[in-house]
Amino acid sequence: MNYPLTHIPARPVKPRESGLTMVMDKGLAMRQAEDMIEASGGLIDLVKLGFGTSFVTTKLKEKVKLYQKSGIRPYLGGTLFEAFVARGMFKEYRKLIDDLGLDAAEVSDGSINMPQKEKCGYITTLAKHCTVLSEVGSKESGILISPSKWVNMMKAELDAGSWKVIAEARESGTVGIYRPSGHAHTQLVNRILSKIPAESIMWEAPQKTQQVWFIKQLGPNVNLGNIAPEEVIPLETLRLGLRGDTFFQYLPEEVAAKLRQV
Repeated sequence: MNYPLTHIPARPVKPRESGLTMVMDKGLAMRQAEDMIEASGGLIDLVKLGFGTSFVTTKLKEKVKLYQKSGIRPYLGGTLFEAFVARGMFKEYRKLIDDLGLDAAEVSDGSINMPQKEKCGYITTLAKHCTVLSEVGSKESGILISPSKWVNMMKAELDAGSWKVIAEARESGTVGIYRPSGHAHTQLVNRILSKIPAESIMWEAPQKTQQVWFIKQLGPNVNLGNIAPEEVIPLETLRLGLRGDTFFQYLPEEVAAKLRQV
């Protein structure tokens, strides 16, 4: 922090287990990645090279090394994992992770139909070699998964070796744990939280209103993902109560009561 200010919530230092910020890199140029790191690298824990963008990204290995050198863990999007699996190329996928020097991987089944047992098998295999994040939920709008099934899938994947389970929302924030309007499925989220530890979940929250909602529900150290590069610092101010939407979250109630606008 650049100067002292009271009533600011504590944030864990990196590397951390909670309060994670995962950024979606959808094809940043090296200079853009460098600029992002200069501006907000200390606030970023993970960078997902979104969906299959790594297949066509220039200077891919250089970008991976750039993020790692800056204390950020890059990994390939889950859709790319599914593309390899759909082609019977899981061994090649594991080799790709090794060749790129990655220490994290995402396992998902949002685009293809994959039995839960098979998915958990992939998680267990990859977890022997790297940190696994597994994504739960469909990328297709209109596909509803019951809260009990969400919970069971998350439990199974954590038991299989996932470090974090990612609650699907896509980069649009309009599917999975959200309604088409972008509002959270409150009942679903509450049911998940009643059974799964909050620190084990990464909530995809690309929209500001979604970030605000989760911070108000779970506090400043909620794990949030699919954050746009230019939204990292704005998100951190939301976490710290330094933006209008969360301004009164951490002020003493007697102070807040006097200062709230009528």
